[in-house]
Amino acid sequence: MTTIFVIEDQATNMKLITGILSRAGFNVKTATTADIGIPMIIENKPDLVLMDLHLPGTDGITATRILKNNESTKTIPIIALTAKAMEGDRESILEAGCDEYAAKPIRYKQLLELINNFL
Repeated sequence: MTTIFVIEDQATNMKLITGILSRAGFNVKTATTADIGIPMIIENKPDLVLMDLHLPGTDGITATRILKNNESTKTIPIIALTAKAMEGDRESILEAGCDEYAAKPIRYKQLLELINNFL
């Protein structure tokens, strides 16, 4: 079964995302901060990561750089989740190491299409 790791600090967003993924048949692992999630991702090596960019402590961009610089996790696709999707943001998010991004509010069909592009 395909495993997707979600790092999201907002409970409502986490519930929505995990519900979408579970109904689509994915195994879902979660963390509410990058500081908790990074070691779990390194240990479990999921098939894909959904990363909120605005997190307490280590932010999503820094967490992405850490994972992309780690030999065991550098090939795991990371899709950034952001509420502040402005023109030009996609380029800066991709330059930071994310493979793609999804704007919040999360849309069921859009999220699954993005995920399936990487699996």
